[in-house]
Amino acid sequence: MKDRPYNLYAGPAILPLEVMEQAREELLDYAGTGLSILESSHRSPGYAEINDSAREDLRELLGVPESHSILFLQGGASLQFGMIPMNFLRGGKADYVNTGAWAKKAIKEAKIFGEVNIAASSEDRNFCYIPALEDLKLSPDADYVHICSNETIGGIRWARFPETGEVPLVADMSSEICSRVIDVSKFDLIYAGAQKNLGPAGVTVVIISDPMLKRCPDGLTTMLDYRTHAEKDSNYNTPPVFSIYIVGLVLKWLKRRGGVAAIEEVNNRKAALLYDLFDSSDFYRGTADPGDRSTMNVTFRLPSEELEAAFIAEAKKAGFIGLKGHRSVGGCRASIYNAFPEEGVKALVGFMKNFEKES
Repeated sequence: MKDRPYNLYAGPAILPLEVMEQAREELLDYAGTGLSILESSHRSPGYAEINDSAREDLRELLGVPESHSILFLQGGASLQFGMIPMNFLRGGKADYVNTGAWAKKAIKEAKIFGEVNIAASSEDRNFCYIPALEDLKLSPDADYVHICSNETIGGIRWARFPETGEVPLVADMSSEICSRVIDVSKFDLIYAGAQKNLGPAGVTVVIISDPMLKRCPDGLTTMLDYRTHAEKDSNYNTPPVFSIYIVGLVLKWLKRRGGVAAIEEVNNRKAALLYDLFDSSDFYRGTADPGDRSTMNVTFRLPSEELEAAFIAEAKKAGFIGLKGHRSVGGCRASIYNAFPEEGVKALVGFMKNFEKES
């Protein structure tokens, strides 16, 4: 396994090696049952323990208050773009902050269900910054405020979150959940596709407050009503059992690493290695404003597209894969999620310095 390349893809993304090794060992026989978790009933005691343990570990790691339910759903963040306004907008008005491609997708879906007020936008500079909190034009009568806390394409994140008073705050945290300490109590709904920083594709985490659950209207289709999943502990229908199993293993791995506060320190060090290189080089240019730089998705350009293509090709030969920027913006991107090792970032910086010297 020492010959594995360094995986810098934005998602589905790197998983801890020891998690995959444990899954391999348990694949044919989970917990002495003689069955794989892939073929075990979602009503079995074994799966009930997996589901409950993952939920409680996430509650502990993020400090989720008892006033919030933790759900394991399907459909990715993309389903949540529509499910949220379907439950909570329904002809009303919601504030959205437009910080990039994922925020725009959420805005598009919300407009189907009601009025969308763009409280602020960073599209004027191609989403290289987060609008200042004092510039947000929030509506006191909004049904909720929606943000994307970390934009993978632009490589930007909210360093501080808006204060919304009595208006519920909703956040897409797909690409940074469990990467830094947050105050969950300030949010009425957090959602995150697991495949970027929490586990494999197939499961979406939703953390929702009791007051928000009470706002769900009657008349929704069963599967698109949050109450359905809260009342049945995310086991109303057959859940993505293997994906939730892996999420549970990742959460236990994170606890062994010291929890979210400890991994945040590591993430800050990893990101600083790359940003320090950008700030001391005329060859590499970070695309995000310094105060809004993501610690998960580090975006950068080289002096020309030809050099970028050569850089990506040479990096692949050297064992660094997934450095190509999103097709909508080009350039380069290093996604250094929780599971990406610090020594891997150091090795990447070394490669980048040598590539600059030889170009």
